[in-house]
Amino acid sequence: MTVLQISSPELASKDTPGTTPAGALGARRRSRVSGAAFQAKYIAEKLLAAAVVLWLAASAAFLAVHFAPGDPVTLLMGEFDTPELRATIEAQWGLDKSLFVQYYDFLTRLLQGDFGMSYVQRTPVSDILFGHRLVASAQLTAAATLVAVVVALITALITAGRKGFGTRITYLVELTFASVPTFWLGIVFITVLSFQLGVLPVVGGSKLENIILPSLTLGLPLAAVLSQVLREGIEKSLEQPYAITARARGISPWQLKLRHGLRHALIPAATLAGWSVGGMLTGTVIVEQVFGRPGIGQATVVAVTRQDVPVVLGITLLAVTLYVAVNTIVDIVYLWIDPRLRVR
Repeated sequence: MTVLQISSPELASKDTPGTTPAGALGARRRSRVSGAAFQAKYIAEKLLAAAVVLWLAASAAFLAVHFAPGDPVTLLMGEFDTPELRATIEAQWGLDKSLFVQYYDFLTRLLQGDFGMSYVQRTPVSDILFGHRLVASAQLTAAATLVAVVVALITALITAGRKGFGTRITYLVELTFASVPTFWLGIVFITVLSFQLGVLPVVGGSKLENIILPSLTLGLPLAAVLSQVLREGIEKSLEQPYAITARARGISPWQLKLRHGLRHALIPAATLAGWSVGGMLTGTVIVEQVFGRPGIGQATVVAVTRQDVPVVLGITLLAVTLYVAVNTIVDIVYLWIDPRLRVR
């Protein structure tokens, strides 16, 4: 027993000179604490930056509405323009207050989820945005994102590292879908798949059938760009020394792409996907008009046509919030994609 007690530290000192087991354990513990602290600081900085961007966007939207040409009181009065009615409407809508007070009330209402009242429909803007319209647009965005991610992953994994006629055809198809405007692509899908072939209905079908064509119209252009970024990242990773070592150990090409190449290609792809998905709400405006879907896009067109400023302002802030939220989530997901970001 005495021999073991004496020789064990000696063996440990021979294996790791100048380091005891307790010291190594403490070093690993300090490293984990340091990594956790860095990750918490990283996430807090991203959330704070997102809050600042939302505040700046709300402030810019408020100033743009108040300094834009036109008078909302005149729009609310219609044909009955009298001084008494004007004073009543200004007091009712808070337009008789100073600009600073209106700005403070505007930010306070936003924090409470109140986007104001619609000039035309005379209903809360939140009821217009967060009802069935937002659900319909969210379903379309989610379906289009799923189409883009699945198509891009399959295409990139199949064509990465290959040179041939099929790969060249894939390049041409990707370039075509990435260049074609969404409204033209939607019209082509309606003409070919609905009117000529009768494969999918434009209206009158089930919810699943009615969302297939709009999601393809919105998702395929994103898939074309995303697959190019993924394929380039996978091909670059296959040229790295660790990929050559993995091949020498007998790993199959598919395992090499999935276990090593794909993960190293996710960072630029995630950046592009976050930017595209966040801005996909803008694309829904066009796609929903083409396919006649009752979503945020249709509400935007109606609000702009009728000069319904509170609804336009609410839609703008909703789009900015979604864009910032998606990109903030992508920035935080970087910690999982790239382990090097977890320790500083």
